[in-house]
Parts: sequence; structure tokens; C-alpha cells
Amino acid sequence: MMDWTALPPLTALRAFAAYADTKSMAEAGARLNVSHAAISQQIKGLEDRMGLSLLDRARGSGALTPEGMALAEATLDGFAAIARLSAELTGQDAERPIQISTTPTFASAWLMPRLAAFRAKHPELSLMVDPTPDLRDIKPGGLDMALRYGSGRWPGLESELMVETPIAIVAAPSLVGDTPFKTPGELTQFHWLQELGTSEASDFLSRYGAVLNKARGVTSMPGNLVVEAARNGQGIAVSARAFIQPDLDSGRLRLLFEDTRNKGYYLVYRPGVMRPSARAFYRWLVAEAGMHRQK
Repeated sequence: MMDWTALPPLTALRAFAAYADTKSMAEAGARLNVSHAAISQQIKGLEDRMGLSLLDRARGSGALTPEGMALAEATLDGFAAIARLSAELTGQDAERPIQISTTPTFASAWLMPRLAAFRAKHPELSLMVDPTPDLRDIKPGGLDMALRYGSGRWPGLESELMVETPIAIVAAPSLVGDTPFKTPGELTQFHWLQELGTSEASDFLSRYGAVLNKARGVTSMPGNLVVEAARNGQGIAVSARAFIQPDLDSGRLRLLFEDTRNKGYYLVYRPGVMRPSARAFYRWLVAEAGMHRQK
């Protein structure tokens, strides 16, 4: 448990943080609407309370001591986080776009075809969609939420299942014919296709004790191009089954194996209160996913 009584006074910490940010007593005072003498007095009181020097007065430079630099970093980061969260909760950052991260496959196959409906419902809200397989941090002032494939467990984050789907290993009949394959290792005789920025092909094969054949190689590309290349018989593809089901039904692609270790695509976000614009997008996404599962 935190000992709140051991914390230095907030007024003193604000004065010190303002000085660390501006490197000037006068400028820090102007920022907080007090005199430069008041800033100096608050910093001196903070030093007395903590029992250490925060400013290097011996040389008259006013530079921060090592202890001062450490405290400055902590206070500036802390106040910045409070300011960002305050702006989110009060709607002061309403003009900042809603920032969403998702894979190129999910963006092209599921999200983009539906975004027109969100724009019609909320024309005043701006969006920033980052199509990347990278697991970017979800934090105040930055990314609001992400749509990720997995098991639903991301430490420190909340998640809700949007699209339930296994990963499918597929190929065009023109490439593999109708030959039955007993193990994934038999597929190493072919070239493989996977989404750019991932290692889906090698990860899947390694589960069955097989490795990619270097003589056959692997091509990494955006997710929507993976499916197109697979249709053209260019290799064995790794893709979410939900997005290629029409190809399987029509016979354009043949299902070879499935990886059911993870459940599907989840909406992932920070615990706590969302800023109003992000909350509107969250509610719309959850509703869309509900309608998708009912079909």
C-alpha cells in the first residue's frame, strides 16, 4: 500500500516540475502564475523535506543534480499522464482522432467494409487506423484500442471477442491438387505465404516439429495480398478462416489444416473510463460484432 503521508506536497512538486521543464525560475513562475521567488521557495522546501539537493547551487548553474534529474523525470511523466487522462475524461481532447491498431487482414476484410456505417452515425469523429501486426502500446494520449488475434489474455488490458475464428492453412487446388496430407510437415515441399511482420508459417510448422524449407522459401506481404496470391496458386497461405470462408465454399482454396490454439480477434483496451469519442467507437464495434456473430 502507498503511504500517502510520505509524499511531498503537490504544490512543491508542481513548482519543481515547472522549473525542470523550463530551466528558469521566472518562466516556471509565469507558467504557474506565481513569482519566481515562490518557485525558489517551494523547491527549497522540497529539498529540506527530502533531505537532499535537487539543484546544483555550488556552481551557481541551477542545473539539476542526479537526484533532481531522477525526480524531474518522474514528476514530469506523472503530471503529463494526469493531464492526458484529465483531457480524455473531460472531453477536452475531443478533436484528437480515435486511434485504432489492427492487422492489415482484419482492417481490409472486416473493419473497412463497415466504417461507412460508423461515419454515417458519427460524422463529427475522426479516426486513425494503423494497419500493423505489431503489438503497439495502448496508453493515454496515444492508441485508444486495438483489434488483435489471440487467446484474449493480454496482461493489464481488457478484451472482448469480436470475431471467433481459427487460423486456416490453405492453398489453391491448382497448387496442391486433391492429394491428402497427413501432417503439416508434408507441406514444406511448397512455397509459403504469410502476413508481413509475422512468423505465422514457421510458428505453425514448428508446432508439428517441422521447419520451412529454405529451398522453397516464404513470401511475407500484407494480409489481403496473401489471400490473392494463394488464389493464384503461388503458395501455402496462413489466414483467419472467417475471412476466406467464401473461397473455401467456392473451391478457390482448399483447407489443409487448422490451428485452433487461439480463439479469434479481440477488441483490446485499457481498464477504466474511455474518453467520449473512443467510447462511441467501442460501442459501435461491439454492436457490429454482435450482429456479425448472429449471421
